[in-house]
Amino acid sequence: MYQFPKDFLWGAATSAPQSEGAALLDGKSPSTWDKWFEMEPELFYDGVGPKDTSNTYYCYKEDVANMKAMHLNSFRTSIAWTRLLPDGKTLNRKAVRFYRNYFTELIENGIEPIVNLFHFDMPWWLMEKGGWEARESVEHFAYYARVAFEQFGDLVKKWATFNEPLVHIECGYFGNAHWPKVRDFKRALQVGYHTLLAHAKAVAEYRKSIHGDGKIAIILNLSPVYAKSEAKADQEAAQWADLLYIRSFLDVAVYGRFPKELVTLLKEADLLPVTAQNDKEIFANNTVDFLGCNYYQPLRVQAPKNAHYPISEPRDLFNGYDWPQKRINPHRGWEIYPTGLYDIAMRLKNSYQNIPWFVSENGMGVSDEERFTNSEGVIEDTYRIAFIKEHLIALQRAINDGSPCFGYHLWTFADCWSWLNAYKNRYGYYRVELDDHFKRTPKSSSFWMADVILNNGFNHE
Repeated sequence: MYQFPKDFLWGAATSAPQSEGAALLDGKSPSTWDKWFEMEPELFYDGVGPKDTSNTYYCYKEDVANMKAMHLNSFRTSIAWTRLLPDGKTLNRKAVRFYRNYFTELIENGIEPIVNLFHFDMPWWLMEKGGWEARESVEHFAYYARVAFEQFGDLVKKWATFNEPLVHIECGYFGNAHWPKVRDFKRALQVGYHTLLAHAKAVAEYRKSIHGDGKIAIILNLSPVYAKSEAKADQEAAQWADLLYIRSFLDVAVYGRFPKELVTLLKEADLLPVTAQNDKEIFANNTVDFLGCNYYQPLRVQAPKNAHYPISEPRDLFNGYDWPQKRINPHRGWEIYPTGLYDIAMRLKNSYQNIPWFVSENGMGVSDEERFTNSEGVIEDTYRIAFIKEHLIALQRAINDGSPCFGYHLWTFADCWSWLNAYKNRYGYYRVELDDHFKRTPKSSSFWMADVILNNGFNHE
């Protein structure tokens, strides 16, 4: 039997902007997503914006009851900054009531809340001041973190500061999938620096909070980087990709410092972000207690076609590589490679002090899942069961080899809204019917996982 440790956290994950709905109700102010949809609704799949999403704001008790039926013992979500502090200063009492009720409902049903502070939902009032490009964003975030810890720290004992900071940096400032959809590597680096500084300051706020007796983390997408070949140029490309996309975040979170190679690289290219005198001390003194790892697919790279030094952007150092042997989820276009989860675990063990960690996201998005509905009205998502099983086998092997992984959270529990893709791809254990009052119905994967959790593992087949 593939057995997991005692007290292993079996759960699922979502975020406030992707699940709550009630986007402009009860005092909540707009985020960049609310405003972007208002300006360019045609960019969002099927014209579905963040207004209602999965309506968890009103359906959370039903969701928690469904989680209990599945035997989940943990659940990760986020707080909407725009709901808790609509103008960045004034506490919204309706938000406090909602989140306290939500978290209490989870706890009373034996489900531990793991709560993240920022999941790509930048307040519009702060975006108008420059967003993460502006140094003042760091102080605004630290204040928001302090308020969240004060209001909910008696209920929540596992916190995270940011979810996948690489994504809002890369997609918003080196792509067009997030607002403000610009392509400027220097601006992206400044955004990254302020994001990590805001993270460190939030950790500092937690450590001095009256409720700071729990643990705090950051959630990173730790895709393992694989080179096309053993050739020197390909191996160097992989090292550069790993430095920019993985170590730039991991080293700060665990060791409290940026890699020297990264500083040298950016200095030579005149790309260093603007810093302040005591920033190094802030990073050094505020490392994390554990890590969340989001894993969907590996990163495969090869030597660049046109290497250029000093660099002006990442493609001067490496290019992507399409591995011919890959298995792929055709709905999302992502590679399926469970071994990557084992490789992540071993890296954390060997290079990052074997820090405690959990799988904070892993999952499979599929379009038109209603095609797989059986005669009893249940979606037979056997592909999702196979996906989860393969990743759990890799994870269990890592745990047997000494990795202190303490949980597995699928993305997601009930189908949620996915940014510009809206509901194009479904990820949940439960289906959400948007045109039927947000009705929730279990998929086959929910019954399979309920047995896994009940047995704290599953049999070899």
